Amino acid sequence: MTIDIGIGPDEREEIAKGLSRVLADTYTLYLKTHNFHWNVTGPMFQTLHLMFETQYNELALAVDLIAERIRALGFPAPGTYKQFVRLSAIKEEDGVPKAEEMVRLLVQGHETVARTAREVFRSAEAANDQPTCDLLTQRMQVHEKTAWMLRSLLE
Repeated sequence: MTIDIGIGPDEREEIAKGLSRVLADTYTLYLKTHNFHWNVTGPMFQTLHLMFETQYNELALAVDLIAERIRALGFPAPGTYKQFVRLSAIKEEDGVPKAEEMVRLLVQGHETVARTAREVFRSAEAANDQPTCDLLTQRMQVHEKTAWMLRSLLE
């Protein structure tokens, strides 16, 4: 059945491709945060362990919202590690970094997702796609706030 939501097929495709990048960044950051939750050590263990758990739970909910928006636009959501590696601007870590480096890497990850979301926002705004704009605005707000909170631990 044809989709007729007031956004043309080319615009929907461009937005869906952008959201696929946001989804890949978010999922990669989720996995990284969960990994760090499991493997953090040192004097800040309890604080970071709990903080990372809160963060990966939020990211787990976010990936579903992003994927569902891609589907609402009429396109398949990427859902494999292979696709996420290809689409994500966030790279996986080899080994287990020290706690402070984990925090730095997560700051970078959250800033990366915020930048990707901001890029995609332009396409969504140009297409008058308010639901995607709203989703991206919420995601930017979460990632910018989380980056700030993590960055504060490094000062």
